[in-house]
Amino acid sequence: MKFGSKHVLAALAALAVAGLAVAAGPDAGATEKQATNWTAIAMFGAFVAFTLGITKWAAAKTKSAADFYTAGGGITGFQNGLAIAGDYMSAASFLGISGLVFANGFDGLIFSIGWLVGWPVITFLMAERLRNLGKFTFADVAAYRFGQTPIRSFAATGSLVVVAFYMIAQMVGAGQLIKILFGLEYTYAVVLVGVLMMMYVLFGGMTATTWVQIIKAVMLLSGATFMALAVLYQFGFSPEALFAKAVEVKTGLAAKDPKLVADAAAKGVDVATLAAAKGGSIMAPGGLIKDPVSAISVGMALMFGTAGLPHILMRFFTVPSAKEARKSVAWATTWIGYFYILTFIIGFGAIVLVATNPEFLDPVKGGLKGGGNMAAIHLANAVGGNVFLGFISAVAFATILAVVAGLTLSGASAVSHDLYATVFKKGQATSEDELRVSKMTTIALGILAVVLGIAFEKENVAYMVMLAFAIACSANFPVLFMSVLWKGCTTRGATIGGFVGLIAAVGLTVISDAVWVKVLGNKEAIFPYSSPAIFSMPLAFLTIYVVSLIDGSRRAEEDKAGYVMQEVRSETGVGAAGASGH
Repeated sequence: MKFGSKHVLAALAALAVAGLAVAAGPDAGATEKQATNWTAIAMFGAFVAFTLGITKWAAAKTKSAADFYTAGGGITGFQNGLAIAGDYMSAASFLGISGLVFANGFDGLIFSIGWLVGWPVITFLMAERLRNLGKFTFADVAAYRFGQTPIRSFAATGSLVVVAFYMIAQMVGAGQLIKILFGLEYTYAVVLVGVLMMMYVLFGGMTATTWVQIIKAVMLLSGATFMALAVLYQFGFSPEALFAKAVEVKTGLAAKDPKLVADAAAKGVDVATLAAAKGGSIMAPGGLIKDPVSAISVGMALMFGTAGLPHILMRFFTVPSAKEARKSVAWATTWIGYFYILTFIIGFGAIVLVATNPEFLDPVKGGLKGGGNMAAIHLANAVGGNVFLGFISAVAFATILAVVAGLTLSGASAVSHDLYATVFKKGQATSEDELRVSKMTTIALGILAVVLGIAFEKENVAYMVMLAFAIACSANFPVLFMSVLWKGCTTRGATIGGFVGLIAAVGLTVISDAVWVKVLGNKEAIFPYSSPAIFSMPLAFLTIYVVSLIDGSRRAEEDKAGYVMQEVRSETGVGAAGASGH
């Protein structure tokens, strides 16, 4: 069966019709719908038109599986660095971190620092070896000297679970965000993201996805830079003056808080003293994560999870050499580090310019209109008016679109390359067959993402991104690390250890406060910490180590004997897959 563009368009049309049918139902989401913002819609329309033009150009270049998965290995280090940054700077980073800084001050930085310091791990331990050992997916690297079926089955499972959780969070975020920004119904927004994402991935593959991410990264960095400079301009470019004003604002707000006033009266303390302590707390740690075990665990998940995210690892196969892989990490780290500095300034800017402006506050519920994550969006309006608000809104939507496209591509490659071509067809599948299965998987993942996005509309999905990182650091990262760097690692050890980490991360998250109390409605969490990583990640490493040590099978001997050849190729690149010619 030929899987041509007619089939693809028919499937997309069917999805759009199904989505519109669902959208006809009542909408009672967690955020209130705003008036339609035509400026934002026009800017987003221009972005979509431009990127669909790029997709048409990319489709002409996408002839083989290598082109579809890795753009034929023809992306430069600088371009790939920007694309990685685009993949990484999600709406959770942009809106979430600035929202956390707005609410908690200094402590909001734990997420941005955790995400940023994961990059040296990738630079020094992973980037070069990934490029030299892999072809399309991280399973190529993990399974280089092992039995293919068990390791690839695990890697595909780990990838798909991470992709699913990450994707649900992005889709729900997209729906809620667009309901606020554009005034569109939640379901229309989710269907729109699903259809556009499938068009990018199906027709343009990795080439189109890469360019969507590059354009989005440039737009996001430009917009965030303007916001940060506009905030600093009002304080003579003195961060110290900005922080002092933020403390003053928080102190003033605390002094009007009825709860704090009652607390002061009960303790017989002056209100001004308590308010000053509350205001000053935004410049100190401990406001967001209270206990040290949770702080370390969250840090571990963010730091090592980065080195286990399938859609990030996949980007290292798009460059022509290990040198370009290193260069792309250096550029990505530069852009991401710069971006997180900007989100810190944006968060404090929002305290000063948004928290004191009645235009952006909800008179009924208190707090910001649309919730705490809207701090950056309201700040855009405060410093640049409606046109800049439209631009930032369009960038936020484009951000979700680019991340979802990258996730879908990594999920499709896990199914078609790891499961179909290697496990089911034992390496005998043709490039055309693999490409066909990839496109079918993309449609299936797109429909699944839309359905789950609609199903989880009213759920608290904040834990899902955290869970994706916890699984990535507890399952994918230990297997990748041990298979590449420890001679004694065996197929059985890596597979069992990986599944133990995966099950532990999911199990502990389910019985933690984020799911057990906030989603399932129980009174008290069984697992008291914010993230399972501090327990599940060492458990995975220990299981891999112990099972590999006691594994006396013939396969284990072959695994250990293959290490020398793997090491030579990982360090030198001799025999590595080169860029495909165009």
